[in-house]
Amino acid sequence: MANIEEPEDVERIFTLNEANCLIPQLEEICVAIQKGRAIVIRTRDEIKKASAQAHLGGGSVAGPQYIQALQRIHVNLKTLHEMGVLIKDVDIGLCDFLYRLNGRTVCLCWKLGEEKIHWWHEVFGGYSGRQRLPEEAV
Repeated sequence: MANIEEPEDVERIFTLNEANCLIPQLEEICVAIQKGRAIVIRTRDEIKKASAQAHLGGGSVAGPQYIQALQRIHVNLKTLHEMGVLIKDVDIGLCDFLYRLNGRTVCLCWKLGEEKIHWWHEVFGGYSGRQRLPEEAV
């Protein structure tokens, strides 16, 4: 029987140092995702119109830009997944890393713009339950 405190599909447990070392790369990835998302949002109405007229052979000038943005988002999300990073909110660049704290699995919590990881929360808790890492962990 699985313990409710432990996630079932643990792929990678990070050390605090490993997670902090990824921050420069995470910043680039999160910004790229946000830029791609902005393009998708900006062009979606035009894409919907073109899609509705597709049976007439119509297209859209925004089509290639829209598709490229979706592809960039996909590639960057896949990269995060392959790194073992859990993206929780693309709008604010919120990422979690599985971590062992006092013998149990929790999530280190990092948000775009933070220089280092100082926060953690329960695996099923989320951002609103963030707590400061103990001094001995930092």
